[in-house]
Amino acid sequence: MNGNQTKRGAQAKKRTTAAVALTCTLVLGACSNAAPETTTGGAKAPAAAERVTLKVEVFDRGNSPAGMTITDNYLTNYIQEHFGDPNNIDVEYVPVPRSEEVEKLNVLMASGSDVPDIVFTYDPNVFNRYAKQGGLTDVGPLSDQYGPNLKSFLGEDVLKYGRYEGTQYAIPAKRSIVGKYASFIRKDWLDQLNMEVPDTTEELYNALKAFKEQDPGQTGGQVIPLGMTIASAQYEPLIWSFIKPVTEEERYTLTQQLGANDYPVLLPGFKDALQFMNKLYNEGLMSKDFALDKDKKKLGEDVSSGKVGFYSEDDINPFYENGSYATLQKNVPGAVLLPVDAYSDSEGKHPKPMYAPNGMYIMIPKSSKRAAEAVKYLDWMATQDNLFKLQNGVEGENYVLEDGLPVVVENPTEEALNRLYNVGDMVIVSNGKQFGSMEQNLKARAMQMPRQFKAEVEAAQQIANTDVIPPVLLDRPIEAQTKYGTTLQDKFNEMIVKTTMAKPEQFESVYETMMKDYMASGGQAILDERTAVYKEMQSK
Repeated sequence: MNGNQTKRGAQAKKRTTAAVALTCTLVLGACSNAAPETTTGGAKAPAAAERVTLKVEVFDRGNSPAGMTITDNYLTNYIQEHFGDPNNIDVEYVPVPRSEEVEKLNVLMASGSDVPDIVFTYDPNVFNRYAKQGGLTDVGPLSDQYGPNLKSFLGEDVLKYGRYEGTQYAIPAKRSIVGKYASFIRKDWLDQLNMEVPDTTEELYNALKAFKEQDPGQTGGQVIPLGMTIASAQYEPLIWSFIKPVTEEERYTLTQQLGANDYPVLLPGFKDALQFMNKLYNEGLMSKDFALDKDKKKLGEDVSSGKVGFYSEDDINPFYENGSYATLQKNVPGAVLLPVDAYSDSEGKHPKPMYAPNGMYIMIPKSSKRAAEAVKYLDWMATQDNLFKLQNGVEGENYVLEDGLPVVVENPTEEALNRLYNVGDMVIVSNGKQFGSMEQNLKARAMQMPRQFKAEVEAAQQIANTDVIPPVLLDRPIEAQTKYGTTLQDKFNEMIVKTTMAKPEQFESVYETMMKDYMASGGQAILDERTAVYKEMQSK
């Protein structure tokens, strides 16, 4: 029997013993809760007289390497050894299929007794429903007592996303990267035309017209000046640049949150954005079949084959290994794709949405008897040294340090690769790798990308974090958004497609028809409810 097998066997025995003790506690009430105090992570917490079990949900993606399971692997054993054993806790992981996350969680929550002590969801509507139904523990006092490192790591900007009507019912994970979008232009085309890199929407329009008329890429009439799809990364930077300055009241009441994103349908300037898209389309400056390209596949092909002059995208998307820029360079020697921030608003800024600073919602069910241990678990995980080791593995095998930051080892061993196969699902306090600041996070992210594109990645990240628009956070969830959100997302996309493709003289009538349909399909209900909630917030 090898060392790992011995260790796992010992842990299994401990868990069995703990399970018996726990059953005794729950069924017979025979075990005392009285216990001395221990200090962990800078806070005093009751240490169990008997070894206890902490149950933690974990996503099962069915991708465990040979010899490992989602409940028995490098990270589960590391956590048991460095957190569980010193605190007299057996950490038991409860697998939930990722594809059935919400359905399975609903079943567990309804069971009461079988639900893990730590559960989570990415869906804010699921979190809000559990909080409203009274199914969650108030983790505010617990995090004050047992989670000093956790609170310091997350900060108020993240923690506020876990509140329902003022009570801290969830610990939100912290997102490491909040920038979303950058835009890209064929610099070699600009050079051929002796044109400057555009810095305003007007300058961009002139460049697009020149691309169309002079075809500097010699595409034989197949040039696509502006690559467009019906995915948000392509149209959001354009649309938000037309939104006019608004008051706080307008921002809170007129914004419509559909799914995870804020939509500017009712904000002043939205109609102007659609009219500009209509102009681009009718002048042949935009992808003709953009409405059919929901997965961005056609856009990727057109960029890689050298037909597209300018487009917007998730910030570093073009620069991955064997990605669209690498393929473009192979197909078109001398092609240069330059990150730019061309869409400008009435104030000369370059506005674009950002991600909310939170990731998943981590919750402790009301039925849990291990709430203190659950917060201690999260607090231990959020401590910088623990977080670093969990996210990066073993130095020399998983990473090497460059300029104080870990860079993934080239050609790592299979053992090293398997060590961190599930890191994103185990280190639940963070969405992405954390290195102490956003600046360091971005620097580390750039260092993981292909070296030949380092300058482009850094520029794209800078653009994605410039003039960003934060999500609007209300005091309580908007029920109409939950009810109508999916329908309205489809209506929104339909509005973009039909107004963009309409004949110029038909734009007004198409826009009015689509907007009336949108408002009647739930848009008005969302507006009314957001207005009421804003008034409640002002009266507090």
